[in-house]
Amino acid sequence: MSLQGKRIFITGGSRGIGLAIALKAAADGASIAIAAKTTEANPKLPGTIFTAAKEIEEAGGIALPIQCDLRDENQIADAVARAAQEFGGIDILINNASAINLTRTEETPAKRFDLMFDVNVRGTFLTSQAAIPFLRESAKAGRNPHILTLSPPLSMKPKWFKNHVAYTMAKYGMSMCVLGMSEEFRRDAIAVNALWPRTAIDTAALAMIPGVDTAACRTPEILADAAYAIFHRDSKECTGNFFVDDEVLASEGITDLEKYSVVPGTKDFLVDFFLD
Repeated sequence: MSLQGKRIFITGGSRGIGLAIALKAAADGASIAIAAKTTEANPKLPGTIFTAAKEIEEAGGIALPIQCDLRDENQIADAVARAAQEFGGIDILINNASAINLTRTEETPAKRFDLMFDVNVRGTFLTSQAAIPFLRESAKAGRNPHILTLSPPLSMKPKWFKNHVAYTMAKYGMSMCVLGMSEEFRRDAIAVNALWPRTAIDTAALAMIPGVDTAACRTPEILADAAYAIFHRDSKECTGNFFVDDEVLASEGITDLEKYSVVPGTKDFLVDFFLD
């Protein structure tokens, strides 16, 4: 198994889960475009497209940092086209960028609602739309193209909506893109799948949420390893799935997940949203 020579476009990969997936692919020598908004360091959210690019290159990959605001359709189209021109095409799209605001209905300002829908739903849709022509060419060349979106399995249980209606709708909007596009592009042999963590993942963004105990979390590397396994599956067969990280690893024979624990020996993890 190797991603050597693969051409990857990832949104929001300047830190956290996105960067972990990028570094896993970089170790194989993949070419990776990091499309994110952050160009200057923020004390609360460390990491920029340039620091991510440096880490990718140090890990053995080829990096292309692209400043891109996913709220701007022209920037999205330009970023995808630039990556395709630089790498000679695109084989894998990772819709990783996401905005979160865990507020109840009356405490959700319009600008926060708009941000989540612009980044999560609209951004995922438009980035996928821009990448499809290049992924279709990848399929014709037998390069096993994949779209992987970091979003949860769909569920209409009220408990997943009642505390943060806007956020749930925004994340499920990403998952609905997976549901629809997997069927729409099945005939093109483009795999479209979702991936979600069983437990909360220790990231800088999570640390900004009050009351979260990161000691009960796993590291982003568990999602990187799960994504790596998915990218090696046949795009003509493996599509329309809502994967959960530990289930993917178990299917690969990996059941000892201790190395992903933030605190070694942890048994009681904080189960992520949207999973029973």
